[in-house]
Amino acid sequence: MAVLAPLLAFLYAVPGLLRWVSQPYYLLSALLSVSFLLVRKVPPVCSVLPTQREDGNPCDFDWREVEILMFLSAIVMMKNRRSITVEQHIGNIFMFSKVANTILFFRLDLRMGLLYITLCIVFLMTCKPPLYLGPEHIKYFSDKTLEEELQSDGRVSWIIEFFANWSSECQSFAPIYAELSLKYNCAGLKFGKVDIGRYPEVSSRYSISPSPLSKQLPTLILFQGGREIFRRPQVDKKGRAVSWSFTQFITYKEDCKSAVQSWHKVNLFCATNFRNQNHGI
Repeated sequence: MAVLAPLLAFLYAVPGLLRWVSQPYYLLSALLSVSFLLVRKVPPVCSVLPTQREDGNPCDFDWREVEILMFLSAIVMMKNRRSITVEQHIGNIFMFSKVANTILFFRLDLRMGLLYITLCIVFLMTCKPPLYLGPEHIKYFSDKTLEEELQSDGRVSWIIEFFANWSSECQSFAPIYAELSLKYNCAGLKFGKVDIGRYPEVSSRYSISPSPLSKQLPTLILFQGGREIFRRPQVDKKGRAVSWSFTQFITYKEDCKSAVQSWHKVNLFCATNFRNQNHGI
């Protein structure tokens, strides 16, 4: 039974997983991630490649290439220990695979390394991870409607996510935030989002830096009676986000009518995971 339950859960998730990975972004990213493997292993391409193997076989890895691939595997396993969603797991694999491919191609031939880097840059500029389009109970605000809603009813608490569509961290967090909204939304607690990439004045008003170097996206702020109670991530003196991990998001009193009294254990969401990665080149 211990084996059967996970197997059935996997089989149930297979159709959705196939629809997810069949999207062009993931197909192209997977192709870039295995490109060195294809070049090194598939004849007749591999037949003309240089090799450092003692037997002179150009269609197999030499000891240095095996070393690099093993090192890649170790890094991916360490990074994925803190991953929460499937997107994060796959994103880590893609990102570090491309880094390893870059090293391997440059080691093989400078021209191949430059060509691979060029392809990765073109991919990064033209292909973006697909946006989350699943079920959610979230209201989207503009710069004007946000203030109006926060002030309209002091009995309602709001959790607002400040995000940008270009941010891979925000895209990775989207399904988690949607799941939370479906689970906890009620009369006394509402979930909202505002795109600071589209409304930059909002980021200035709430002192949220949209710079990727600040690592402040996504930012969650809890409002009660129109006032900010607190936010995650917090920001240090240098303007950089302080790492946070997600253990338990919200605690209630007896029911939703009492709204939110606190965020319990709110060291939210392992920023070291979102902030470093994800969907890089």
